[in-house]
Amino acid sequence: MSIITIIPARGGSKGLPGKNIRNLADLPLIAHSIMSAKEAKLVDKVYVSTDDHEIAEIAKDYGAEIIDRPEQLANDTASSESALIHAVEQIEAKDIDINLVVFLQCTSPIRTAEDIDNAIKKVTTENADSLLSVSPNHRFLWQEVDDVVQSINYDYRRRLRRQDMQPQYVENGSIYIFKPWVLKELNNRLGGKISLFPMSEAASWEIDSLLDFEIAESLLKKQVKVNAY
Repeated sequence: MSIITIIPARGGSKGLPGKNIRNLADLPLIAHSIMSAKEAKLVDKVYVSTDDHEIAEIAKDYGAEIIDRPEQLANDTASSESALIHAVEQIEAKDIDINLVVFLQCTSPIRTAEDIDNAIKKVTTENADSLLSVSPNHRFLWQEVDDVVQSINYDYRRRLRRQDMQPQYVENGSIYIFKPWVLKELNNRLGGKISLFPMSEAASWEIDSLLDFEIAESLLKKQVKVNAY
């Protein structure tokens, strides 16, 4: 039984062209995710699913195996789940029996091999079917529905101190783990018994803009502690 990592990385980013291979702290963005997965002791193989030749070549340079993603699964409307299902099918066609899939998004580069190993241990120890990484949330949230303003995660009429509130978390997009049946039967990265894997706020930084690149590079160069929160 294998524990594999899949990193989807399409070439058609419109918001920030070439984002997945743009340099971050002297390495292509995608290399950070490949390297942390390769260094994880509990991961057997690392795959990159891509439609882009340049991404594929860079990914191979850093030790990943390539899943050629069809064009229809790499457009703006294609879901991550569709790419993951295709990748799992391609891998299983090679007679590889998958126990767990670790899904990493290369737009979350500040994670360590230790983070990945600890997340795998948690989903295994808790006998969970899937896991998502999260960050602690200390903010008071509001929404406006039909012109009515409402507090979401607290009662503003009985405001608690933050330390007295029940722990709350934000999905940070860094690490997802699931058993293959969850993806195949539910068409979802999450399902069954779900575990949470808390991470520090620094480790949860996501790349969507040039400003995000600058902040992430600063965090990486200063070697901010990014182990599990």
